[in-house]
Amino acid sequence: MNLNKIIVGSEEWCNLPQLNIPAIKARIDSGARTSALHAVNITPFTKNGESWISFDVHPLQDDGRTTINCEAPVLGKRRVKSSSGVSETRFVIESVLAVADEAWTIEITLTNRDSMGYRMLLGRQAMAGRIVVDPEASFLLGEMTPQMLDGFYNSHVARPTGLKIGLLASDPSLYSNKRIMEAGQERGHEMEFLNIKDCYIKLDGRNPEMHYRGGRILNDFDAIIPRIRPSATFYGCALTRHFEAMGVYTLNSARAITQSRDKLYSLQLLINNGLTIPTTGFANSPLDTNELIRMVGGAPLIVKLLEGTQGKGVVLAETKKAAESLINAFKSLRANILVQEFVKEAGGKDIRCFVVNGKVVASIMRTAAPGEFRANIHMGGVASLTKITQEERRMALLAAKTLHLKVAGVDIIRGKNGPMLLEVNSSLGLQGIEGASNKDIAGSMIEAVERELKFKR
Repeated sequence: MNLNKIIVGSEEWCNLPQLNIPAIKARIDSGARTSALHAVNITPFTKNGESWISFDVHPLQDDGRTTINCEAPVLGKRRVKSSSGVSETRFVIESVLAVADEAWTIEITLTNRDSMGYRMLLGRQAMAGRIVVDPEASFLLGEMTPQMLDGFYNSHVARPTGLKIGLLASDPSLYSNKRIMEAGQERGHEMEFLNIKDCYIKLDGRNPEMHYRGGRILNDFDAIIPRIRPSATFYGCALTRHFEAMGVYTLNSARAITQSRDKLYSLQLLINNGLTIPTTGFANSPLDTNELIRMVGGAPLIVKLLEGTQGKGVVLAETKKAAESLINAFKSLRANILVQEFVKEAGGKDIRCFVVNGKVVASIMRTAAPGEFRANIHMGGVASLTKITQEERRMALLAAKTLHLKVAGVDIIRGKNGPMLLEVNSSLGLQGIEGASNKDIAGSMIEAVERELKFKR
């Protein structure tokens, strides 16, 4: 081993002085050949007869306000496959990398890394002959304090010039919530996380008010993006409805969220609008158990809790006896359930279409883990980019429209007689679909708010 090589951990702070980026956290990945840098607003132009590009870098994770404007000559273009298996053509530039008092020129590809855990990836091509990686260690070259980062980037923090948007949700640390906050900040909006449990209402016919813990009155928001977990549906929808009464635009209305959360009611609305679903039964009494099983074609069959989410409360009964025991057990607990035919030909796969403002912006195929029939990502399912048919696109758009949802995740399975609708979600996770599609879905949600409020940047 060359003892003069720099020893680094699996993650380190790097300096790109030519791009005016003094500190960016990088994933050190010897398994990747090419280095990559998070970049948005990539624009080619000509300078002195040569090809250049301008681009913006948000060097700090979960921070869309700190922006470095960069320019660089174009070295070329390269076809790169991401860790999610998606191939894309990227611009390639050269820039100086400075670490541990040493500096050398490396090649960097530019791509939107919003769905990744690091703003930069350092590949083996940039490390060759200079770096040795200790994968069990981190930040062997030193850590950055918030004060140091503030000193580097304080002058690059964009002040809000757009709308004031509140994200009404329960957990600010969730990937999806962080991405929405970041996407709004990137577009110049003032974003604020509003915890559902900290909001309370003043009902007044002349002067309705929304209060926040500590006595603050929330009276200056242009829009609210509700992301209400199932356990908070009643209270979260009450808050959303009150914002609407105050004249604040909500990306999904309380009515639409409430309809989508009631699985039975939503299925009734969907089939009444001509959408095909698996044969489904619903009954109140255990005396009707055998008839329920018969009407959906017998076992194997699916039993679903009406209040279930993310694949929880969805059980496969493989035999008639198992189905009887399962249905009667739920009934003894006074749980409301649906009994649904099992579509074997779906093969443990379903399609999730993400609809924003009347357009399918991305679609993924979710494949269940071995030994599992549920394809939900939270149940170990794997997401991959997929193309949908015109009929599947029509179904997704009609389903979202039927439930009056501006943002919806529409789940579809492919049966022997064509596609069938499983359910429609009003508050779905972004990580699987952004990672698989490499698309800025959170940004599409912010743009939907801008269009509705006729905001122009």
